[in-house]
Amino acid sequence: MARAMWIATALSLFPEMFPGPLGESLAGKALRDGVWDLSAIDIRRFAKDRHRTVDDAPFGGGAGMVMKPDVLSAAIEAVAVPGVPKVLLSPRGAPFSQARGRELAAGPGVLLVCGRFEGVDERVIEAQALEEISVGDFVLSGGEIAAMAMMDCCVRLLPGVMGAANSAHEESFEDGLLEYPHYTRPATWAGPDGIERRVPEVLLSGHHGKVAEWRMKQREEITRRRRPDLWARSRTAAGNDEK
Repeated sequence: MARAMWIATALSLFPEMFPGPLGESLAGKALRDGVWDLSAIDIRRFAKDRHRTVDDAPFGGGAGMVMKPDVLSAAIEAVAVPGVPKVLLSPRGAPFSQARGRELAAGPGVLLVCGRFEGVDERVIEAQALEEISVGDFVLSGGEIAAMAMMDCCVRLLPGVMGAANSAHEESFEDGLLEYPHYTRPATWAGPDGIERRVPEVLLSGHHGKVAEWRMKQREEITRRRRPDLWARSRTAAGNDEK
């Protein structure tokens, strides 16, 4: 049985930002080929007053404005589909991960709510059971760029999007480790500093077992040095697997 199309829906105050970079490269080709579909919907459509008001001052005072619960909830209700995860892009959300992207890619799609201003009325998050997700420990002007990053991660994991079937399985985070270094021709290259650099000899040896061993050692060393948090988790997981 053929897999149903993966559908992403973005609720945004700036729907014209989509598809943006998702209309190019692998994601764009898959979009044109019908592997996935993207709908960007203007939240203002669901405001009832003539000014299309979507925000108001926060109770208790403070800087900025808050997205109104009645408008945003109506927008979500209009496009939500049973069984499709509802995600709010938020700096206070759980960190997005390759594993979560793979879970979302395996499902029917995702509804992404792109916040703006100081945030979203908490009652909408509770009533709509929104999953809050963050793409990093920093603050953006809105959730649109974060939503695109999430979509890109998911789309490239859909069957048939990437050319090489094993590409995704060898990438960073797939097994808790970062990716190994890559090299291509020429085998010897002098950079702008004038230093001549050669490709590691093992990669020129043609010995697949030694290449695989070298790559794994590189992954472990890079992860240990650059992401000690990932390294500690991978060691814990390895220890549990051995029990």
